[in-house]
Amino acid sequence: MTTPMLEISDLHAWYGEAHVLHGVNFQVHQGEVVTLLGRNGAGRTTTLRAVFGLLNRREGSIRIGGQEVIDWPAYQIAHLGLGYCPEERGIFPGLTCEENLLLPRKLRVQGGQAMSLDEIYQLFPNLHERRYSPGTRLSGGEQQMLAVARILRTGAGLLLLDEISEGLAPVIVQALAHLIRMLKERGFTIVMVEQNFHFAASLADRFYVMEHGRIVREVLASELSEQQAMLDELLGV
Repeated sequence: MTTPMLEISDLHAWYGEAHVLHGVNFQVHQGEVVTLLGRNGAGRTTTLRAVFGLLNRREGSIRIGGQEVIDWPAYQIAHLGLGYCPEERGIFPGLTCEENLLLPRKLRVQGGQAMSLDEIYQLFPNLHERRYSPGTRLSGGEQQMLAVARILRTGAGLLLLDEISEGLAPVIVQALAHLIRMLKERGFTIVMVEQNFHFAASLADRFYVMEHGRIVREVLASELSEQQAMLDELLGV
């Protein structure tokens, strides 16, 4: 077996005194799309934040490409080729669309796939049309495209995507699904947090269901139909 791109073992995490993650364990291999499912408050976003080094207190093991990073700050973790797209998108309001795209520096990652500005604009023609518009003047769908595109410019190959389909029009959700399929074909590794199960079901290779800060079930894409009733119950659908 090859070394997992991301390997999490007995991960615990806290917000202040609140113990949120209670021994999370899972793996993601090169080129996989993996989705964390669960109800609100299950610990999915906290897991992404812990992996990216955005929590002050973490215990356990987080390995990226075999490298232990549990004690690393976020900027060092990013240099291993990790990109994080938070639910709030993080668009800088005082910058134009293009300035937002150009802001992050490219990572010096072995085998990195940093996209040029021209490639980004080919993938996201809306961003080209709005390249001189302030970030806050973009629609919700355009802001989400910008948040994902900004990561792709850095050369990150392991992407953490938090609720990228939330609140968007169906046509935008379809465009994002097409993008994720294209990224998978190019060899990107993706971990998604998604509330939209139908969106995730068409994209992911595997699903981990979280409850109360723990992984309680792993489901393969090939098992979805036979596990549907169980998933509906766990997710409160």
